[in-house]
Amino acid sequence: MLHMRQLSRVYRTDTVETTALDAIDLDIHDGEFVAIMGPSGCGKSTLLNLMGMLDSPSSGSYVFNGQEVAGLSEARLAQVRKANIGFIFQSFNLVDELTVRENVELALLYHDAAASERKRRTDEVMDRVGIAHRARHRPSQLSGGQQQRVAVARALVASPKLILADEPTGNLDTNHGEEVMRMLQSLNAQGSTIVMVTHSPAHADYAGRVVNMLDGRILQERRRAA
Repeated sequence: MLHMRQLSRVYRTDTVETTALDAIDLDIHDGEFVAIMGPSGCGKSTLLNLMGMLDSPSSGSYVFNGQEVAGLSEARLAQVRKANIGFIFQSFNLVDELTVRENVELALLYHDAAASERKRRTDEVMDRVGIAHRARHRPSQLSGGQQQRVAVARALVASPKLILADEPTGNLDTNHGEEVMRMLQSLNAQGSTIVMVTHSPAHADYAGRVVNMLDGRILQERRRAA
């Protein structure tokens, strides 16, 4: 699904040049659950942003589903992103004024789906992540774990090929964090491709492959024993 070769990202100001990613080679295959680990500032989130086309590489090749991403216009990048990628963030990013249902359905308003289709898909994904009974509640009425479930539902509702999760348990206590990890593992078992940035070795163990980064480079990779 993702094919990256010699991918680099350099940030420049008038006086400073910072290499966030240094000649990364990485493939992500359909159906994988990959965890990316490393200390703060090692390039994890930068790599995730490049995968999600929220940022552009300074050099190198990034092929997504057979299409070279470099050189695509902002409008085309937005189309590819909208059609293929779901995002889960540490901070949930829910709209407080909207109900759970409205927060989840919001992602479909950009897909020109009919109202009946939006309702069907929203109901289906809320049930899938165990949040349907909270459909009429607002985010402030939910626990942190429940809010993250809503965020996961919103990421899934458009049936993305790839789910990118940036520290999805970072704002959760241990119990709620484990709950979200079990849900991601279940979604992966149902066929979702997931790439997750995490600081937690215990949560990385839910993934089938762990990529360790340091100073903008991939230090090592390991696969979970069957």
